[in-house]
Amino acid sequence: MSEVNARIDEIVNSNDVVLFMKGTALFPQCGFSSRAVAILDHLGVGFETVDVLQDPEIRQGIKAYSDWPTIPQLYVKGEFVGGSDIMMEMFEAGELQQLLDEKQVAKAE
Repeated sequence: MSEVNARIDEIVNSNDVVLFMKGTALFPQCGFSSRAVAILDHLGVGFETVDVLQDPEIRQGIKAYSDWPTIPQLYVKGEFVGGSDIMMEMFEAGELQQLLDEKQVAKAE
């Protein structure tokens, strides 16, 4: 496992919900990242973010790690969920809330 994959693995497995995104939760740098943050905020779960713009290795590495070409990327309890469009579809269908409940993700404090 490469060093960048090991770093990503550590991040994904040490947080219940992780969003790899462009920018930060308070200052998203693209519309897709902004939408992803808004969905998670609306669901009221605690989540960590990783700003891929601050780390080119993570930005490239996360695409290979998940075999998914775009950012943002959502992970719940170590499992890749998808990008912004998939998050939106799952949110609208109630599936994202169901997944978070099934995985017993804690609400934000």
